[in-house]
Amino acid sequence: MASMRPRQSPSSDSEADSDDNVTGPDEIQHTDLSDTIFKSYLQITGRSSPDLSKIQAFLTSSRSGALSCLICLERIKLSHPTWSCSSGCFAVFHLLCIQSWARQASDLAAERALTRLSREHFPVAAANALESSVWNCPKCRVEYTKSQIPKTYFCFCGKLENPPSDPWILPHSCGEICGRPLKYNCGHECLLLCHPGPCPSCPKLVKSRCFCGTVEDVRRCGFKNFSCNGVCSKFLDCGIHRCLEVCHEGMCPPCRARGIYRCRCDRTEEERECCERNFRCAIPCERLLGCGKHFCDEGCHSGPCGVCPLQGKRTCPCGKKVHEGMACDVAAPTCGSTCGKMLNCGLHRCPERCHRGPCLETCRTVVMKHCRCGSLKKEVPCYQDLACERKCQRVRDCGRHACRRRCCDGDCLPCSEICGRKLRCNNHKCPSPCHRGACAPCPIMVTISCFCGETHFEVPCGTEAEQKPPRCPKLCSISSLCRHRSNCKTHRCHYGACPPCRLVCEEEYPCGHTCKLRCHGPKPAPNPEFTLKPKKKKSNQQTGISPGSPCPSCPELVWRPCLGQHIGAEQMMVCSDRTIFSCQNLCGSLLRCGNHYCTKPCHALKGQSTLSLHGRSESCEECDLTCQKERTPACPHPCPRPCHVGECSPCKALIKRSCHCGSMVHVFECTYYNCLPEKEQLNVRSCGGPCHRKLPYCTHLCPETCHPDQCPSPDKCCKKITVRCACQTLKKEWLCQDLQAAYRKKGLDLKDIPKNQFGLGLLPCNSECTNKVKAIEAELQLRKTKVTEVKEVSTENHVPKRRKKRERMQESREISKLQATVATLWKCLVFISIIIYKDREKDFQEIEHPQHRASCHYSVGLVDKS
Repeated sequence: MASMRPRQSPSSDSEADSDDNVTGPDEIQHTDLSDTIFKSYLQITGRSSPDLSKIQAFLTSSRSGALSCLICLERIKLSHPTWSCSSGCFAVFHLLCIQSWARQASDLAAERALTRLSREHFPVAAANALESSVWNCPKCRVEYTKSQIPKTYFCFCGKLENPPSDPWILPHSCGEICGRPLKYNCGHECLLLCHPGPCPSCPKLVKSRCFCGTVEDVRRCGFKNFSCNGVCSKFLDCGIHRCLEVCHEGMCPPCRARGIYRCRCDRTEEERECCERNFRCAIPCERLLGCGKHFCDEGCHSGPCGVCPLQGKRTCPCGKKVHEGMACDVAAPTCGSTCGKMLNCGLHRCPERCHRGPCLETCRTVVMKHCRCGSLKKEVPCYQDLACERKCQRVRDCGRHACRRRCCDGDCLPCSEICGRKLRCNNHKCPSPCHRGACAPCPIMVTISCFCGETHFEVPCGTEAEQKPPRCPKLCSISSLCRHRSNCKTHRCHYGACPPCRLVCEEEYPCGHTCKLRCHGPKPAPNPEFTLKPKKKKSNQQTGISPGSPCPSCPELVWRPCLGQHIGAEQMMVCSDRTIFSCQNLCGSLLRCGNHYCTKPCHALKGQSTLSLHGRSESCEECDLTCQKERTPACPHPCPRPCHVGECSPCKALIKRSCHCGSMVHVFECTYYNCLPEKEQLNVRSCGGPCHRKLPYCTHLCPETCHPDQCPSPDKCCKKITVRCACQTLKKEWLCQDLQAAYRKKGLDLKDIPKNQFGLGLLPCNSECTNKVKAIEAELQLRKTKVTEVKEVSTENHVPKRRKKRERMQESREISKLQATVATLWKCLVFISIIIYKDREKDFQEIEHPQHRASCHYSVGLVDKS
């Protein structure tokens, strides 16, 4: 069943403006039914008609949720029974509200009639007053009888009782063709579906003539009376001239043609309009009547003057006595009796004798009269009215104010005060005369429209605060001012500012990037905000054109090199940020020397185009280092020249090389020595004397000539060495090689034997050795006893701790002074030795002949051969 439900989507933007767009279970939003309702009418006419505006306004109010009852000011929901005024305003009310309203109004009218008519004296009139009481429509005040009080809920056309609520048809309608007779009694019926409001004009085609009757045309029956816009040309009332007005409805106007016309008596000529041609002049007639004795006393007239009024039968002035045959020029005599004519009071007759002329104007007969309220009784002349000074205390029809009229006869006048009670709309006061019962609803309808006024609907006064303006289907007439005016989406008519452009700005920066923010260009002047009442305070709303804001700085992230344009030191920066930064690494550019690199922090180099605009370029540092190139051939001495381009000059420094045995130091020119082969260098370094190096396995010196590498055959040493027993009592001379063989037999490593114990313990001890050992032990025992006695004596001499501490501090001070003295002497010796070394080095460099430098060598010191 869920799939059979109609799609309940709002068909108008105004429906979205209703209160929170919330619909209860009994308030189903209906779709836009305008096309369905007007379909049959539009099929005949082919276009819309002004007669449909009332129905269209009702549909707009219904869709927007603005349809309200004038009596209770509550919204009329789709399921509420309603009644609509079918005579004048076609307003829609709740059925219960209009029933209550009609009963109260009719009962109040009947009660007002009964106060004037007593049921005891006028029972028939009182009964008729109850039956003929009327009530009025709350809006248009059209009168309805008591029998016309609605009792049941009908659709708008009145054919269906209790119409169901269906979202596919108009609320409170039966959905069938209206069928009500159209106005002007043309004989046709309404072709629209059951609808509120007046039926439109008849759309049938009929032949009809214009107002003047000269043009015949086929017209809509509802508009068959038309004007041909030509001259009317009908004869006017005068029968002479024709109507010169444009073809019009109704009687032709009076003839305004001017001419000279005579009065009725033909004695005066005047220029007048044709419609005033039959006029009377101000000259009296004064023609002699037929009697020949009297003159006509009438004014200007045409035709004969008539018979003399004094001829024929005549009476006395009071009319009681008749005289016949009297001449017209003789006055009729009085009869002498009482006049007896009825006076103006209508109660008494004239008491005078028969007389000529009018009777007395005032009746002076004294009568007993009662005042109107009946509280005073008095004899007064008939012409005089009797009124007391008592004020009426009865309450008037309004039930609020007293009569307060002097000497009231009981029929109090209606209250002349203005009601002034605040109406239910809370905006106006009741303008009606003071009355009983509830005040009529505020008759004012507030029109709520869109900004252009094309779409609008009316709501009762008092409900406009809850309404929102309808959404108009027309497009907004304000054109966009931003750069996307050709691509911007169109929007509907609205109040307030136009919606902002939601496209991306895409304006190009000088750097080549485009602005990716939402459009922030100029905005047109906004429309006024929707309001129903003028604001007292001045609004701060912007009324002029908003110039918009410029594009911000380019926010794109780009890799920006440092000042020195080092690889890998680029930083991610905002494109618009032109800040120049240093990567704090060393510059690393090759200096002019061609050997070293700039050690300054990262800086701009001269000639870089990227920094020419900033003027912050600087040159790299000057190389102030000595030459650090490796010489060829390899040389340990640095180049004495400052750092330079190209190869270094040959090294002229003197180098010291000791001989192989270390007993002599040779001085060579560095280039000469390094250019020699390795074998030649070994030969040159030999001093030619004995080796003077100790052998590895004994304490003797090498007997060979100064030679490189290790001494040959160290285990064949032929030197003699003294061998002793373990107690060193016995001794004997052996050859060194025999001694080494003895150690090897014992499995000892010769390198592990200390040199001071070399040959000790190889001879076995005898008896002499044991006696000597015993004598030594006895002597040692005696020494130990003496030491223990000295310790015991020292323990007996107890010294306090403070004294010991003081003595230790003095000893440490003496030691520190001694150490300071020794350190000073040591520094002096080091300084003197440095000076001596530098002087000797200068002497070596000042050799007379450079060609002999390579071969000459000086003996610096001899090694002690012992």
